[in-house]
Amino acid sequence: MNLLKLIKNDPWLEPYSSAIEGRYNYFLCKEKELTRNDEISLCDFASGHLYFGLHATPTGWVFREWAPGAENIYLIGDFNGWQEREEYRLHRIENGVFEINLPSNALHHMDLYKLKIHWNNGSGERIPAWARRVVQDERTYIFSAQVWKPEQAYQFKITSFVPNTSPLLIYECHIGMATAEEKVGTYKEFTENVLPRVKAGGYNCIQIMAIQEHPYYGSFGYHVSGFFAASSRFGTPDELKELIDTAHGLGIAVIMDIVHSHAVKNEIEGLGRFDGTYTQYFHGGNRREHPAWDSLCFDYRKNEVLHFLLSNCKFWLEEYKFDGFRFDGVTSMLYYSHGLGEAFTNYDDYFNGHQDGDAICYLTLANQLIHQINKNAISIAEEVSGMPGLAVPVKDGGYGFDYRMAMNIPDYWIKIIKERKDQDWPVAGIWWETTNRRTDEKTVSYAESHDQALVGDKTIIFRLIDSKMYWHMAAADQNMAVDRGIALHKMIRLVTASTINGGYLNFMGNEFGHPEWIDFPREGNGWSYKYARRQWDLVDNPALKYRFLGDFDKAMIHLIGGIKDFQSSEIYKVWDNDGDQVLAYRRGDLLFVFNFNPEKSFTGYGFLAPAGKYKTVLNTDSSDFGGFGLVDDSVEHLTIHDPLYKTEGKEWLKLYLPARTGLVLKRNF
Repeated sequence: MNLLKLIKNDPWLEPYSSAIEGRYNYFLCKEKELTRNDEISLCDFASGHLYFGLHATPTGWVFREWAPGAENIYLIGDFNGWQEREEYRLHRIENGVFEINLPSNALHHMDLYKLKIHWNNGSGERIPAWARRVVQDERTYIFSAQVWKPEQAYQFKITSFVPNTSPLLIYECHIGMATAEEKVGTYKEFTENVLPRVKAGGYNCIQIMAIQEHPYYGSFGYHVSGFFAASSRFGTPDELKELIDTAHGLGIAVIMDIVHSHAVKNEIEGLGRFDGTYTQYFHGGNRREHPAWDSLCFDYRKNEVLHFLLSNCKFWLEEYKFDGFRFDGVTSMLYYSHGLGEAFTNYDDYFNGHQDGDAICYLTLANQLIHQINKNAISIAEEVSGMPGLAVPVKDGGYGFDYRMAMNIPDYWIKIIKERKDQDWPVAGIWWETTNRRTDEKTVSYAESHDQALVGDKTIIFRLIDSKMYWHMAAADQNMAVDRGIALHKMIRLVTASTINGGYLNFMGNEFGHPEWIDFPREGNGWSYKYARRQWDLVDNPALKYRFLGDFDKAMIHLIGGIKDFQSSEIYKVWDNDGDQVLAYRRGDLLFVFNFNPEKSFTGYGFLAPAGKYKTVLNTDSSDFGGFGLVDDSVEHLTIHDPLYKTEGKEWLKLYLPARTGLVLKRNF
């Protein structure tokens, strides 16, 4: 039997080979169907955005919309007094598609417009599903589509860009809250003020949240209404393109947090009951609404829905030159239960018939398409259940993602901070959690993302220091709780970043211990922006301790990013002792040594390591990073020969290990 490589690489999957092969064959059949038995490519199929929506033509304008449940559709807007007029009535052509052709003087740049759709026993205003620009009136808060055809559209200076994924170092960010001011930040401000910070920090990729238009700012961008519209809260399409172009010029890849797992329920702003029916884009019955997210669930069985979502992927890659996507809510898509209330304790839980084969097929098609369009594109799955094969190539029987988020790691850090005393932190457990992953799948490791920073939760720094951050972060201030928090904050990040097998992610500001939580403007806080911003002045102020954390993160990221293919290098555990709370491992010529013990410093602590001369290249306890400076980093450490280990090429390395300290030493032969 010719098994798929996914199964060959993991013999434990053999009992489920029929389910895996069935899923793979279903994808192949669906791809054949969409490409008309290879008459066209999948990339050609995913071109709905070039046909639907509003487009300028040599003689004027053409607008098309798919609305099979509609009886009549009118284009209404500034140009006709928002009235239903016969000359702006769309004509049904075929397969539920409506079309209108207009002369060039009928519409103008920045005109506002909507659709007035009539269906059996009803009608309603709708924003076009394929609209590329949606704006909100500042007085009425009403959303409308907007004609966007400036005389001089932005021209990309860099037309081909290859991301550096060796390793992939991601700075997760949100444009609106990237400003220090109590307001919504802009694409232009981010380009001018934040991109230089990302570059200086050593990160080679930004992951931007909340790009797709969403009616409620406080949703963090996860209740999408306009799938093809870059959020106008932050500026214009051209300003987003300039941001991406500028990032590419700095060597920074730009990936987008894309939401195809669900959609906002809104009908006027979104796709809910777009043509008067409940099932145009979404499931009917009890599968229509997501039980936890108050949103609508796409019906991935429908080719029209596949067309819409696949075209959406292609649109962002080609129109804006994004370098890829982080797919949100993948667990919710994989299972009929959306993963709610499921334990996922063994392989049976992944192949028990409770998986949504149509959603799985869509994700596989999406990854196939993304890499057809750009072989260097990056696709990341936000998935918590541990579904095997997620980040395995499609040809090998996988889903085709390049990476999966290592969501177990931040959960683990929260758990031990909350539940264990410092002297009970198990270094064997830390090693297990940061290195426990499938050998055939690359992951993106992170200590915390935006999830841990949201109101109702706590960032790592806040869990460690809590309210003492408000009073004892002056550089000259001495406080035991703050010293502990700063020391562990650095160690947690260093362990997480140095054990990657794919990439590392940090949410903006968390690298320097940004205080407090993220709380978007809402009725409950008086619509305040106080907690929906980043206080960059804290890390810029030499009189505060935030700069120590920022400087350490910069040194750590530059160290890891400066080693080609660091993420692919073998990682070997050298030593772990839960009693001492000492952990050591090596990658290439780098040796990572941690003493998590809160009380004991060790003199002449020895373990066997490859013979040679070692020099400290990074020290969490350095005074440059707010530590006590107990280790002389200029000292070279020579291994000590032991005849018992001659054949292994190992010798004794003995080090001074202060309490709560992480060291990185480089071996010279």
